[in-house]
Amino acid sequence: MNFEDLPNTIPIFPLTNFIIFPEITVPLNIFEKRYLQMVDDCMKTNRLIGMIQPKKTEDAKRPELYNVGCVGKITSFNETDDGRYLIVINGLIRFKITSEIENNKLYRECFVNFKEYNKDLFKNLENLSNNDLEIVFKHFKTLFKKQGYSVNWKDFKKKNVDQTINTLSMASPFTLEEKQMLLETLDLESRKNKLIDILKTYVVDEFSNTTIQ
Repeated sequence: MNFEDLPNTIPIFPLTNFIIFPEITVPLNIFEKRYLQMVDDCMKTNRLIGMIQPKKTEDAKRPELYNVGCVGKITSFNETDDGRYLIVINGLIRFKITSEIENNKLYRECFVNFKEYNKDLFKNLENLSNNDLEIVFKHFKTLFKKQGYSVNWKDFKKKNVDQTINTLSMASPFTLEEKQMLLETLDLESRKNKLIDILKTYVVDEFSNTTIQ
């Protein structure tokens, strides 16, 4: 999709502790009535959904949103016998909310601006080395081992560097605030550095919380 073709309004799908990045594909199980309506409407138009994190607020039905999310395009759609939608979305470009639209729909819509993240639409503009990945892997392996996670690192090494950094940022056991910081970094180099900074705090915490009785 070209930058000029992006809409200035998009439907918003808030998911806690969930982020996506451009060029990353994720499956979603849609079952709430408001989001079933949203997908129905999206399938009739440009198939674009704005994925964004809600903040921790008391209003569970209409929580305050972070300003930055990522637009995903529905690339696969299936309906189950019990009325759920199983969709796959592919991340395209991050956006910043400028204001929310008052509508009569079950789901929320926002005016958005893509200008700050327009480089998301261009591939291979950044070049991190495998050495950068090894540093990230080192910290992740320490953290996952302490938390009892089992990860097939060979699968990650089959991906390119940016896909690996973004996938680890999405799948990491971080707080929603930490994931949001990763999402809002302007470029891959900044994201890698922020990812390492966050990982270091977790590794230090893990070791500092281990005491001998």
